[in-house]
Formats: sequence, C-alpha cells, structure tokens
Amino acid sequence: MNKNCYWVLFLIVLLPVYSVCSHATEKESMQTVIEKALEHANNQSLILAKNVTALPGKLPKSIKNGKLETSSSDWWCSGFFPGTLWYLYEYSDDEEIGKYATLLTERIEKEQYNKNTHDLGFMLYCSYGNALRLTGKKVYKSILINGAKSLSTRYNPVVGCIRSWDFNKDKWQYPVIIDNMMNLEYLMWAYKETGDERFKTISVNHANKTMENQFRANYSCYHVISYSPETGKVMVKGTHQGYSDESAWSRGQAWALYGYSMMYRETKNEKYLVQAKCIADFILNHPRLPKDKIPYWDFDVPEIPNVLRDASAGAIIASALIEMSQFVDKDTAKRYLDVVETQIRTLASPDYTAAIGTNEGFILKHSVGYFLAGSEVDAPLTYADYYYVEALLRYKKYILNN
Repeated sequence: MNKNCYWVLFLIVLLPVYSVCSHATEKESMQTVIEKALEHANNQSLILAKNVTALPGKLPKSIKNGKLETSSSDWWCSGFFPGTLWYLYEYSDDEEIGKYATLLTERIEKEQYNKNTHDLGFMLYCSYGNALRLTGKKVYKSILINGAKSLSTRYNPVVGCIRSWDFNKDKWQYPVIIDNMMNLEYLMWAYKETGDERFKTISVNHANKTMENQFRANYSCYHVISYSPETGKVMVKGTHQGYSDESAWSRGQAWALYGYSMMYRETKNEKYLVQAKCIADFILNHPRLPKDKIPYWDFDVPEIPNVLRDASAGAIIASALIEMSQFVDKDTAKRYLDVVETQIRTLASPDYTAAIGTNEGFILKHSVGYFLAGSEVDAPLTYADYYYVEALLRYKKYILNN
C-alpha cells in the first residue's frame, strides 16, 4: 500500500475518532464543569483565606501593583469574601473553610450599627446571612436585624427610596444607584424574620420608584438618579461608573436584572418578573454582547470590541438567569440557560479562572471595578467570585439536581 493510501485510511477511519475525542474533551458535561469549578474555587479560596486571616481586621479587596489589596470592614465589599467561603463550606463541608468563614465574618460585626452606607446588604447579608442560614447561630440573627434597622434609617418616604451616597452633595441631592436594588433582599428577610412591615414597605417602595424612574424605554438603566429630598422630584439622571450618562454600564444592568428577579421571588408580584424579563431581553439581545456572553465593561464604549470585559457582570447575570429560569416558561428558561451554560464554561476556563496559587488567591480574573477612575481595572474582585460561586451552586441545585 502506498503512502497516499495510508493517508486516505487515516482520514476515513482515524481522523473522525480523533475529532470526536477532541470534541468530547473540549465539551465536558455541565456537571463535570460545575464540579471541577467548585473544587477549584474551594482550593483557591482557601489560599486567600489563610493569607488574609494573618492580617488583623482586614478583608480581601483586589490586587494592586501586583500585590493583595485589602480593606477594613467598612468597605462596601467587605462581606463578599466571607460569603464566598460560606457558599464553599455549603458545597464541600470542609471544616477549614468553615473556620475561615467564621473568623472573617466576625470581622464585619461592628458594621451592624453603620448608618453611613447603603451597602449593608452586601456587607452583612452576604456574610452573616449565609452564616445564619448554614449554622443557625442566634447571635447572627440579632446582628442582621440590627443591620437592617441601620439600613432603614437611610430611607426617605418622600423620595420612596434608600439613599445611596453621602458624597458629591453639590451634584446629587439624594442619589440612588441601581446597585441599591441588591439591598432589598436583606430587608425582605428582616420583614419575614421580625414581622415588621416597615422593612417590606421600604423594599417595595424602593423597587417601584426605581422601576418608575431609573429605566429607559429599552429597559437599560441609568446608574444614578438624584432626587429632591424635599419633593421626591427627579433632579439628575446619569452615571458615576459607566462610560457616559446615557450609556448602559454592564454591571448596572446586571444589578437590575438580579434585583427584580429577587423581588419577584420575595413578593410574587408579577410586575417584577415582567421587569426582569425585559431587562434580560435588553442584555441578551444586545448586538454588542460577545459570543461568550461575558459583557464588555459598558455596552456603549465606542472602541468595542477592543474593550475590557467585566467578569463580575457576567457572573451576576448568570446567577440571576438561573433563578429566573425557575419562574418562566420552558422555552424562555432554555434560552436563559443556554446563555448561562456559555457564561459558566467561559468563566470556568483558563481565560478567566486563575491557576491555583496565582492571582493572590482570587478565583476569577478580568473584572472592571471603576474604569473611569482607573480603580480595579482588569483585576480580580471579591463580588465577581461571590456571584460566580453562587451561580455554580444555583446551577447544581436547580438544574443538575432536578
């Protein structure tokens, strides 16, 4: 048999086998992807936990100048890493992970009395909320209720929203950012635990007023709306972290999607699900959403596609879509989950997941915190890791185990 015949035989018989094997390796089952990703996250987060525990009173923030950047408990992201550890403890039942989750959660305890921030949902509910859910310790419940009371002091009934920031008062009289939707789950929990109707009233009023004023006709949202505290009138519509006042800042769209899906879960009010579905349509049908479904940091940056991605926005969107898939019809659920599968496979790949022992112990690479200020740009972020692990656990619970 001449050489040409051997090549023909290879092409007919062996090449298809090689191709199938190669494809199978690339296209692992979602169950395998999820399990590998969670195990990797568990091992990587243990490294970060050991490193940051050695720094008294500190919590991880990001990487700056090639080194671990930390914060005190009053930084708005302080609760995310303890919350990630609690999620991983739920997955692995690893006592060492649980030990570090407890130690780092307790570093945030004093924030229960902090009335100078709207971010207590992120700070306390992600940490102590998960701690209470998994351990049942009564002391955690009292800390959470105190924090919910502190958060409620930032509510103005004339405006109908929780005040976000206290800075730039010349520019914003009463600023409300779309991120603030994420605090409402905390207050809805407090309502269910205490029976205090005020917590629910604040949540519902804030969600309704945000729906009324923070969205454009295409269901993209403004980052910041500033109201008159005396009349409740809208004074300014704009951005602080997005590309421009009229652009669609990607993480803002993610907060909105997650927030209204959550409000439907908590209230069963159909209008919140309708809102969440419309926000999802804006994101998923956007011509500038990349094929791997990890958004550019803003949908309207002129230099797209030569623009940084935001893994944190992708992780938040994935987690929200998994939850929404439980509330919608079968065809819509499949459309959402097809996107989620692409997002998780992308984030779990070496393109976004850091190798064990690198990235200072953070799980994901390539998030964008505050691009315009040059802060946490193309860097790891604790909330990217938190919502990524949450998405992995939700997929395992709602999709793989059903």
